[in-house]
Amino acid sequence: MLAVTLYRDARNRVAAFAANGHAGFAERGHDIVCAGVSAILQAARLGLEEHAGIALDVAQQPGSMTVRWPASVRDSESVRAIVATAALAIEAIVRRFPDHVQLHRRPISAIGGKRRGKTGIKLGKQQGEK
Repeated sequence: MLAVTLYRDARNRVAAFAANGHAGFAERGHDIVCAGVSAILQAARLGLEEHAGIALDVAQQPGSMTVRWPASVRDSESVRAIVATAALAIEAIVRRFPDHVQLHRRPISAIGGKRRGKTGIKLGKQQGEK
């Protein structure tokens, strides 16, 4: 099962997203469900970095990715549009393939500090988060 999680901050703004696991729709390398979810989340990551110009905390390894952005940019119209579009696309895949993908919504505090971002820094709370 592929699990996608949207994390919200204390002001109910999306603050991060994560994907873990494998959809199991087909063999690795041939799984259109995994490929679809991966493409959507990678496009959101690129949009946040390249279009919105945000420095992200990213933790990525085979079968797992967590992307988080600073509290200071969460009200940005570009950020909201990119993230909302990705969420809508993931929701559509979940409706079509509910046995293969789950979408969770959790508080940002649920990320904890176990993963490390691209800078090697633990992905714990960021400045201004509760």
